[in-house]
Amino acid sequence: MSTTTEAAGEQTPEAKAGATTAAKDGAAGGRADGAAPDGRGSGAAGGRADGAADAKAEGVADVEADGAADGPSVPTPLRLLLGRVRPHWRMLLWAGLLSLAGSGAGLAMPLMAKYAVDAFAEGGSPAAPLVALTAVVLAGACLSATGRYLMARTGEGVVLRARNQLVGRILRLKVPAVDRLTPGDLQSRVTSDTTLLRTVLSSSVVESVNSVLMLLGTLAFMAYMDAVLLGVTLLVIVVIGAMTALLMPRIQRAQLRAQEAVGAMGASLDRVLQAFRTVKASGAEERESALVADAARRAHDRGVSVARWSSVSEVTMMMAIQLAFLAVLGVGGARVASGSLEISSLIAFLLYLFYLMGPIGGLVEGWTGLQSGLAAVRRIDEIESLPGEPAPSATTPDPLPPTPLGVTFRDVVFGYGDERAPAHNGVSFDVPTGGLVALVGPSGAGKSTVFGLLERFYDHDEGTITVGGRDIRDWPLAELRASLAYVEQDSPVLAGTLRDNLLFAAPRATEDELRAAVERTRLDDLVGRLPDGLDTAVGHRGVTLSGGERQRIAIARALLRKPRLLLLDEVTSQLDAVNEHRLRDVILELAQETTVLVIAHRLSTVVHADRIVVLQDGRVRRAGTHEELVESDDLYRELATTQLTADAR
Repeated sequence: MSTTTEAAGEQTPEAKAGATTAAKDGAAGGRADGAAPDGRGSGAAGGRADGAADAKAEGVADVEADGAADGPSVPTPLRLLLGRVRPHWRMLLWAGLLSLAGSGAGLAMPLMAKYAVDAFAEGGSPAAPLVALTAVVLAGACLSATGRYLMARTGEGVVLRARNQLVGRILRLKVPAVDRLTPGDLQSRVTSDTTLLRTVLSSSVVESVNSVLMLLGTLAFMAYMDAVLLGVTLLVIVVIGAMTALLMPRIQRAQLRAQEAVGAMGASLDRVLQAFRTVKASGAEERESALVADAARRAHDRGVSVARWSSVSEVTMMMAIQLAFLAVLGVGGARVASGSLEISSLIAFLLYLFYLMGPIGGLVEGWTGLQSGLAAVRRIDEIESLPGEPAPSATTPDPLPPTPLGVTFRDVVFGYGDERAPAHNGVSFDVPTGGLVALVGPSGAGKSTVFGLLERFYDHDEGTITVGGRDIRDWPLAELRASLAYVEQDSPVLAGTLRDNLLFAAPRATEDELRAAVERTRLDDLVGRLPDGLDTAVGHRGVTLSGGERQRIAIARALLRKPRLLLLDEVTSQLDAVNEHRLRDVILELAQETTVLVIAHRLSTVVHADRIVVLQDGRVRRAGTHEELVESDDLYRELATTQLTADAR
């Protein structure tokens, strides 16, 4: 089965129909070759905050629209929310019943008060009703506290489950889908949106159900007291309640916009932090602060809009109670004066009327919170509906033979989905098994795109790519990537220790293998200088290391993976002459053991390659050895003459 088919099987039914379109369009907000895989630094410093927010919004909305247009109807946010409730329904039911019992105990209070008033009027002792009332209050408090604790604990479980699923899904998304999003917005969905889920699932839903039941119970007691006064009360509440219901769609829209604004603010801040040194070196602190402040202002304004509509709905329902009180007091007073109603019944009825404020307030608050939850679950589902890669197999595959892999590109066409020319337009070349092959050419020629296609970060549009004589789409994705090692141009280093970074791609490597990789990449001097050796923390993004040290760490990490095909993207760009010469020797040694495919602008790195492929404008211009290309290709001759002469200086 192809990996594409497996990826489709991973998706939700509503996302399948949009997946193909989304995969092709997924990089529309992303990058062409010159700016995408091999040019990652400048975007963070150069773009605008609102542009990042727009890219995020469009990226999710476009994929969602594709699925909605071409596939079955997308589940409503309420159905998605109920799907989150389902795994926890038993605990939520118990918590709800306990809370309901605790609240229900309060229903006895007005009735007990009536009995106490009647006892006073008849000259008897009110002790029994008061003792019973005290016991009911204490029992109700204990039951309510237990129920609320269970709801809060269940809510934390809901958040944990949602966050784990969402993070797992994000890490399994296809690269084109992530290209259209921003890290800050993704973090907002994992943090603030899942927190709203806790509130709505553990509070709003249960409280709304409890409020409905308490409302019905209160109305039943009020009917027992006096049906006429109940009719007056319902008339006022129903009229104003209908007005409140009209506000709910506005609250939901306002809440969704508010959460999107918070995500956009996070994206703006993340953009600045990713280019922190560039911002300082450019003297752009004030401008960037203003951009983030502008995003914060939009989040503030939309939050105020939510508060305004929520306040209107709450005040409207409270006004209903006040108006109902006035109506009941007038009608009830007249009935007491006429002798058709006892004064104790009127007092009890008025107490029940004010008791209605709790259920009605809980119902309004629950519905308002539900709108927040519906907006949150919609934003979470947007991520889960994006096209993803297949999950790794539960069974451990047999160890792959350590034989090198060859690569063949035949008439490969690929574009990132924007309006620019395809990054590859009929690319054909061969990488024989074993040895060193170099890709050279001007920026934007499509060199790093070759690596993106081999790692299947992207799927080519036309042509064929074979790895080890096997169509790349027939490789299980995990098996394909386990056979490759990719050293990126910017050589990312993760926060943690030096050992953590070296073992990142090969966590089962032995100490001897680790030591050999350190020596081979000339990292032993660095290890010797660090206070705790391999166990020294390297800081966020390897901030305590030089660019050359980060590159050598990335190469050592790749060597520990024992790849059958090693992909090196500009691995000497930040090395001094001495370390570059040493690394050339390491690359030539590796070429005796496995297949090495290297991208280089500095041709001194690859003059000894077995084969050099010259790319220009998304096509293969020529291929051959260094000597052959110097004789036969004008572009290569110009590159070689210019760069080798500059290196010699």
